[in-house]
Order: sequence, then C-alpha cells, then structure tokens
Amino acid sequence: MSLDNSMDASAHPLYERVKSHILHQISSGVWTPGEKIPSESELITQLNVSKMTANRALRELAHSGHLRRVVGVGTFVTEPKIESDLLEIPNIAEEIRARGHVYSARVELLAEERANSRLAENLGLTPGAKVFHSIVIHADGDIPIQLEDRYINPALAPNYLSADFSQKTPGEYLTELAPAQEAEHIVEALMPPKPVAKLLAMPEGEPCLVVSRRTWAKGIVASGSRLYHPSSKYRLGGRFAPIAQSSHGGIS
Repeated sequence: MSLDNSMDASAHPLYERVKSHILHQISSGVWTPGEKIPSESELITQLNVSKMTANRALRELAHSGHLRRVVGVGTFVTEPKIESDLLEIPNIAEEIRARGHVYSARVELLAEERANSRLAENLGLTPGAKVFHSIVIHADGDIPIQLEDRYINPALAPNYLSADFSQKTPGEYLTELAPAQEAEHIVEALMPPKPVAKLLAMPEGEPCLVVSRRTWAKGIVASGSRLYHPSSKYRLGGRFAPIAQSSHGGIS
C-alpha cells in the first residue's frame, strides 16, 4: 500500500497521513487496545515511506496517548482514556464499570486529624477542629487512574472511618448520606508530588490533571478533596448550551 496512491498527496504532510492511517486502523477496530501494531520497519515497507516519516508519526501518536512504545518490545495501542464530565460530579467506579472493566480500590489512609487554619477555612470549621482524612487509589483493573485525597466534615458523616471503601467510593458513601446540594471545582495541570506519582505508578515527567473540589450538603461544607489523574490515562470534558444574551446584547 502506498499512501500517495490512497489519498491526495498534497493535502497533508506525509507523516500526518501515516498518523491518519494508524488512527483509522484503531478507530475501525482493525487494531484493538493492547494490541501490538506493525513495527516501524514494517510500516515503512507497507506504506512506502521513509524511516524519518514513520518514526515521527509513531512518536507523535505516542506523545498524544494513542500508542505506547516499549523499547525492545514494540508499539501497542493504548486503552482509551477515561473521560469525566467537567460539569458534573462523576463516580469513578461507575465510569470504569460502564466501559466493561473491573473497578478496584486501595485505601492508603483513613484517619482522624485536626484541621489546620487553611483546611478549617475550606471546610467552614475552626482551626484545630476534628476532621476525617482519607486517601484512596482508584484503579481500572490493576492500573491506578485516580488518587483521591479527601477531608470530611464529621458532622455530616460521623461513621466515615468505619466505612469499607474497597468497592464503594467515598463519594458514593457520602451521596447516600446526603446528596450534594452544591459543588465547586478547579481543574489544573500540575506536576504531581513524588508520593502521588509513585502511588499512581506514573513515569517521571508526566503531569497530572488535578481537580480540587468542595461539596455542600445539608447547608454545610461536606468535604474538600483533591483528585489526581495521570494525564496519559484520563481526560475531562463537558457539553453545555451557550449562555443566553441579555436584551442589551451582553452575556447575562
């Protein structure tokens, strides 16, 4: 197969057409997640392109997260990233199960602590007040995809420390007690602290998508959490209607 014969050679650079060919093989199901694709030398022969062209296409698709290159082994199709709705409070366990995968969790910390001044302000408490602190690693099979670092107002969930979070997430537990009335969240791209990177099995230099979230229930701040996601395995998105314009032509 020659790419020059299969599409307009002047439309896009040749390496982009190699990328399009690979992405088509993936989207059409010819190459499935986890499958090893033809080697660079095989692509060069099959597509009649140069080593430089094939290498650039594979390198950029690996950088974008579509492929995973293992030195001395080969190049593999990656699993699609889990996607959460930016405008909702997602349940990580439901997201994983909805894809037909197996959800698992590991509790790293479940303890009572005293709130410092910053944490107390975030939770609407006084400095030194009792808080519950949990750190849970959520995984897709055996692949960790989220570290949930959460502080709880004990007034809302007095039995939080006795809960089993190996299958039911802290979010599910709290929702059963009192559904959230309001939430705020901030999304950032950050380099993770070393302990977080280690718990998420992240390679050195990979950034995290971090969601800082507070939720209110029964008229009080129920919890404050930071959710860390490896950028190669997770993405956030949302769909919404444009805000209606006022009669003066501005945004209302």
